[in-house]
Amino acid sequence: MSDPREPEVKVVDRRWWARQSAEPAAPVAAEESGASLRKPTVVEELETQLMRANDQLQAVLSEHRRASEEFEQIKVRIRRDTAREVERGRRAVLVEMLDVVDNLDRAIGAARESSSTDASETLLRGVELVREQFLSKLESFGVTRLHALGEHFDPQRHEAVSIAPVTDPSQEGLVVAVVKEGYAVGDELLRPAVVVVASRG
Repeated sequence: MSDPREPEVKVVDRRWWARQSAEPAAPVAAEESGASLRKPTVVEELETQLMRANDQLQAVLSEHRRASEEFEQIKVRIRRDTAREVERGRRAVLVEMLDVVDNLDRAIGAARESSSTDASETLLRGVELVREQFLSKLESFGVTRLHALGEHFDPQRHEAVSIAPVTDPSQEGLVVAVVKEGYAVGDELLRPAVVVVASRG
């Protein structure tokens, strides 16, 4: 039985292979411990970068969609404006052509009133043919003449320049004379008919 008063002897193994096998244990454990601490941080950083990249992608896609929608709207607006300008130009040309028809109408009226010779009849017939041909060309552009005589006065289609007194109540507000013919292109009024309207006033 050992004496408790005897000092405790501590034994240290100084063999080189014992020291090599024992010393690496601590660093390995430390590395594993450090790795276990660093891994979640790296994953979080990657997740953050992924979320940021996804947000940027969504922003780019949203901007692309917005730009595409604006581009389509611009194309539609350009087509509409172009069609409107073409129609405006066409209407301006047609109005100028109507003045020619007016002059032909005057020439025919004057020829009918002034003479009845064969030459005048030939001239009159020639002018009438030109007028009919010209009106046919206008019709090919969609121009139609308004039938105003005998119709009730319509301020949307007629322009009254004079009033003719009448006693018959049934003629009140009727167009009794046409000073200048009116024309329409399609459903749109090209020029109102200039008319004389009956009135009992």
